[in-house]
Amino acid sequence: MNKITPEIVSSYRDDGVVLLPAILEQSTLDALEQCFEWSLANPTPSANGFYTDAGSTFYQDLCNPRAAAVYREILCDSPVADIVATLWGARDVWFLYEQVFVKEGGEVRRTPWHQDTPYLALDGEAVAVMWINFAPVAKSESLEFVRGSHRSTLYDGSAFDPEDDTMPVFGHGLPRLPDIESARGDYDIVSYAVAPGDVVVFHPSTLHGGAPASAGSRRRTLSLRFFGEDAVYVERPEQAPAPLVDGLHESLRYGDPFRHPAFPRLRPTPGGFDDVPQSYGGHAISLQTQMQGE
Repeated sequence: MNKITPEIVSSYRDDGVVLLPAILEQSTLDALEQCFEWSLANPTPSANGFYTDAGSTFYQDLCNPRAAAVYREILCDSPVADIVATLWGARDVWFLYEQVFVKEGGEVRRTPWHQDTPYLALDGEAVAVMWINFAPVAKSESLEFVRGSHRSTLYDGSAFDPEDDTMPVFGHGLPRLPDIESARGDYDIVSYAVAPGDVVVFHPSTLHGGAPASAGSRRRTLSLRFFGEDAVYVERPEQAPAPLVDGLHESLRYGDPFRHPAFPRLRPTPGGFDDVPQSYGGHAISLQTQMQGE
């Protein structure tokens, strides 16, 4: 963790995103890649492809109810949880869920600009997303972020409509996303070329979108999501579609600490895994559950 300097912590807090070069050792990356391949081989009912008529693959899946057990060793024994704890300046870390992405084949259009928070039933300062790739990604094809946007407006989610990137998920209760792509010069946009071992960490309220992928390229991305002590259950204009856990909304009320047996504690003392049954999760498919981009 000595690679995470006070300046990096400050940048993460102010910008809502930070690049951590070569933060993962090869053994950790290899173990994470095995978990990623397990997720691909064991899709959930909510696995789906975006923009399937484009002649290319843009696949995603998330929140497999068996993933916590499969990912257990690497989550507990590697520095992964310590990274977010250091960025938060906190000691408590819980695992929220995993998400996998594959972009390959022909040219893949960009991922619309959005925030993850509108899709989530939790909020707090100590919530983080790790964006991990297993091959180099050029800056021109990487994830892009609007710096500092995690401390500004929370917008409605994008419905990932191929005709309109700002088409809202809920349609009420939150302002519609701005058309960032048509006015890029008005925003402080940052992106990073990444190599295996690099990790991009961002707050889910940071506006972000994926650059298009070129024909013939193949991008495999693992997204790991974590929360800390200050995370609370929140209500969106309608029930938040993620995480996909049966009974979550019935067990918590607005403002409650975000705790549930489905989300094992990783730090300071790993625990909770023995309480996570193999079938804790639910995958009731809806429009919203299928529309959570990276």
